[in-house]
Parts: sequence; structure tokens; C-alpha cells
Amino acid sequence: MQKPTTSSRRRALLLAVGATLAAPLVKAQANEDIVIGGSIPMTGVFAFAGVGINAGISDYVKIANDAGGIKGRKLRYVPEDTGYKVDVSVAAFKKITSQNKIHLYYGDSTGFSKTINPELDRSGSIMMAGASFATELNDPRKYPNQFLVGPDYTEMFGILLRHIAKEKPGAKVAFVYSDSEFGRDPIEASEAMAKKLGLAVSAKIMTPAGSVDVSTEVIKLRRAEPDYTIFHGYVLAPIPEFITQGKQMGMKSKWMGTFWTMDSSTVMKMGEAGDGFMGVMPYRYYYDTSAKSPMLDKIRQLRPDYQSTAYIQGFLAAMLFTEAAKRTLDAGKELNGKNLKAALNSIKDFDTGGLIGVPITIKGNSIPIGRVYKADMKAQKMVPASDWITL
Repeated sequence: MQKPTTSSRRRALLLAVGATLAAPLVKAQANEDIVIGGSIPMTGVFAFAGVGINAGISDYVKIANDAGGIKGRKLRYVPEDTGYKVDVSVAAFKKITSQNKIHLYYGDSTGFSKTINPELDRSGSIMMAGASFATELNDPRKYPNQFLVGPDYTEMFGILLRHIAKEKPGAKVAFVYSDSEFGRDPIEASEAMAKKLGLAVSAKIMTPAGSVDVSTEVIKLRRAEPDYTIFHGYVLAPIPEFITQGKQMGMKSKWMGTFWTMDSSTVMKMGEAGDGFMGVMPYRYYYDTSAKSPMLDKIRQLRPDYQSTAYIQGFLAAMLFTEAAKRTLDAGKELNGKNLKAALNSIKDFDTGGLIGVPITIKGNSIPIGRVYKADMKAQKMVPASDWITL
């Protein structure tokens, strides 16, 4: 039997040493935490949402880790307060990603999502979701590593308009929106959608974002005699002013809003004016027990007091992050933006534990599902006014 040459022995020895050194490295990677970074507005004008989002992500991470994590790896959540300022949010992103190996990230605004997108494309290592439902972000070619945790703003209008067309075919609809990127976002496309559904857009009224005196605009609205008025680009003010003055002028319109107006605590602040106020919501409310929802049951056990719709949004974002990571690892693939997004887009007929009332399928960058809820001021709750509507 021929003895191996010196060079062969050396190669075999080097391979053995390499394998010995690589083994702990592979093991270390297998045991590494999967880190979710977050630009979270815990202070500033959007703090009411940021506090809820932060609690929602934290709670889902705890639930996932208590159940064993992802393939034996723990989730870790690293947030930074941004005060809802784009430059602070970008600084938080740089700090978090320089100190941690980040594959999943939650952003606080449309401005941040657009600003950081070239960096996501360049690094290729991160998939991001966030608080924004901007229609522009719902474009997998321009934003391949991002997704929205619900329908985009145009899809929200689409859900409301479908409900209107079913409830009152041929109805007259008015759009009242803020003079901001947020406010203007769905207006043009939604006007075209209304016409397709046989609805007439009788007025489009734009106001300054923080307007207080809306008497002139209410007169214009009354003249248009809409059957339904949809508000967008506001949280609360000036919606109650519009409704109160409109009712005083004898308007018979039904009043509607989109996601950021629709938290239960926000609508209840409208008082008497808000009774019957309707709007689109992609998730079940904390207290909705109209159907089985094991995840809401878990949330209610963790937090016996009401949790906002922003909380549910943060919680669901963390759930979808986790599912995408699990599917990527199950396929034996590297955790990076492209693989995580492909795994997210493989989600078909997925049960969110009842947070969304129908199984979800994620084809592009959004989840185009929602339900119309209505304010019951006596019960101090939002109650379902439609079935789940999927676009």
C-alpha cells in the first residue's frame, strides 16, 4: 500500500484542522439570535402609535421564544426611539445595524422607508416592514425588500368603496383629505376606482393637515350632498368638527376613515359626533370576540387592558418576520433580504391566529384585506359592519 505523499498528508491535516475550526463557527451561527431592529417613535407626535407598536413586537418575540424560538434560535428585539423624525430614524438604523447582525427591521414612517431603501438594496441583508401603508411602497420592483402589514392606503379606499357600492349602488361619495403626502396618497387612484364601481365622487376637499376652522370646507361638503364622506390623512382633528357642523347643517352623510383614525380610543374621543362612524381595519380589535382568535386570547392574557390597533400591527409584523425567517431556514437558505422576502411571498392561506379574520396570502408588498367597522358609542366599541373584504 502506497504511503500518502507529504503534500497529501499536509492537505488532509489542513482539511481536518479547517473542519475542526469550522464546526464551532457553524454551531455559533446556528445558535445566533435572530435580531429584529426597530426605529420606533416612542416620543413625539406619533408616540401614541409607537408605544403600542413597541409593546406588540416585544410581546410576539416573547411568545415565539417561550415556544422555543426559530429552529432553536432565539429572537431578540433591539428598538431605538426616533421621535418620528427621519434623520433620527436613519441614525438609529445605522447604530442598530452596526452593533448587531440584523436581518429584520421595523421602520417608523413613509419618509424613513423611502430614505433607507437604497441602503436596503445595497446591503441586501435585511427585510423591512413598518408603520407606513403608503401606496408607493407597494411596488416589489422599487421596494423589493419591504412590505406593508396590511393594505396600502389606496387598497383601504378600495375596501371602503366596495362596501359602499354593495350597500348603496350608485352612491355619491366625498373625499376629505389633508394637504400632505399621506393625505394625497390614495385620492387620484380612488376616484378612478369609484367610477369603476359605479359611484359618483361629488367632492374632493383638501385641508391643511392640522386645520381647526373648517366651516368653509363644511359648506362645500354640504353642497355636494354626499351619501358617504371618507376622511384620510388625519388622525383625529378636524374630523369631529366636520361631522358636528355637517350634522348641524342637516347633512345625512355616513362618515368614514382609514387605519390611523380607526383606533378605538381615537374614535371614542369623537363623542356623540362619532356614533356610527365607520372605517376600514385590517385586523380584529383587541376586544372582538365575534369569532375564534387564539392569538387575541394570548394577547388578552398577557395584557388584560385594551391594546391599540398599532399594538396589533406591531405584533403581526413580528409574527410575519418570524414566519419568513422560519421558512427561509427550513429551506436551508441564508437569512438575507431576497430570501426572506421570497419566503414571505410564499405565504398562502396562512392563519394569523385570528388577528385577521380570513387566511392571508401575500403576493406583493401588501396584505389587501380589511373589514369595515362601525362605532357603537353606547357600548364604547367598534363593531363589525361588513364581512372581511379581500381585493
